[in-house]
Amino acid sequence: MKSFLKKLFRNERGNALIIAALGMPLLIGFAGLANDTIQWSLWKRQLQRQADSAALAGVYARFASQNLNTAVTNDLAKNSRTGIAFATGYPIVTPLADAANWDRPVQVTLAVRQALPFSKFFMSTAPLIEATAIAGGIETGEYCVVSLENTSSTGITAGGNTNVDFGCGMITNSVSMDAAIAFGSSQVKATPIAAVGGLDSTDNWASGTTLMPFTLPQPDPFADIDPPPIPNSGCNNFSDSPNSVTTINAKQSDGTTPTCFNNLTLKGDVTFSPGVYVIKGDMNVNSSAHIKCTGCTFVLTDDPASGTGTVDINGGAELDLSAPTEGQPYQGILFYQNRGAPQTTSKINGNSQSTLQGAFYFPNSQVEYTGTAGLVFNCVQLVVRRVTFMGNSKLLNNCPANSGTPDITGHHVRLVG
Repeated sequence: MKSFLKKLFRNERGNALIIAALGMPLLIGFAGLANDTIQWSLWKRQLQRQADSAALAGVYARFASQNLNTAVTNDLAKNSRTGIAFATGYPIVTPLADAANWDRPVQVTLAVRQALPFSKFFMSTAPLIEATAIAGGIETGEYCVVSLENTSSTGITAGGNTNVDFGCGMITNSVSMDAAIAFGSSQVKATPIAAVGGLDSTDNWASGTTLMPFTLPQPDPFADIDPPPIPNSGCNNFSDSPNSVTTINAKQSDGTTPTCFNNLTLKGDVTFSPGVYVIKGDMNVNSSAHIKCTGCTFVLTDDPASGTGTVDINGGAELDLSAPTEGQPYQGILFYQNRGAPQTTSKINGNSQSTLQGAFYFPNSQVEYTGTAGLVFNCVQLVVRRVTFMGNSKLLNNCPANSGTPDITGHHVRLVG
């Protein structure tokens, strides 16, 4: 018997089977844990994607003054995973306070309880899988061209041989995939160039231009500024001769009523005193005109507003115009057109001796610029429905200190945490 046991002990046949049997629980355990890890990562990634999208939707809602919780709920419904409900108490939607580098942030936290295929045999309660996302509006720079076009029409166009150097950004609310375009031999230097819709990369955008498609709509920066009342009397047509010299006061003879024109046609040398001028019809500036004013706003308005006229400044005209400075009515606005005006076209040009400073506000109209080389823009802002730069124009925009022109800051929604 003792000899038999010694032989049995020394016998190695079947050892592999015994070792495999002993190691099988470990092999199955490792395989099960690996499968659970992969499944956990997949669910975590899917949940994080939902949280990211919901946080972005929340920021868009805050910027649009919409209901935050409704926006997040709607977004989660569109991105929901069929048959999987959030854990009790989720989602958690938190509007955060503005920080130094981002505005109207939103935090969204999601969680689900999901039983893992292997671990569920050893766990009485399914584990909690959680994901948190924070999104906010990041300031993207200063804009001096704002196209309020919010349809599928192109908002900003540059063509021909025009050369535009704004020293700041352009943005359009157009939802077109070609929201801003530059073609021909045009050259546009402005950064960033942003749009609610899409933007095509092109050699016409100067080197170093930052393109920002699919950004937040830009609010109307002058939405809270209304036109002045139209005087009950004293609104007449005005038309001078090419060789005349005229000075026009901002007040009528009573010293209080704003000067008002039915139509304003300028051909000669005209100096306007500082103030606000109401124009019910059209303002036309001929090529022979030399127009001067420091601290003026020309308001195009009518009652009803559908009768509001346009501005047509010939490229040969010599202009020396600036808007009112800080503390004055219509601060920083040089031309103001009633928001109820029809969708017409105004033309803003000028010769190489011209200097313009202030905002051109045509919220429901198109503005065409085909001015000659050398025209100086000082802190000019174009806030219009659509804008077109054409011809052989060359536009350089500078901004001296204390100009009184308010900054227009844009935002882009991004994940920040």
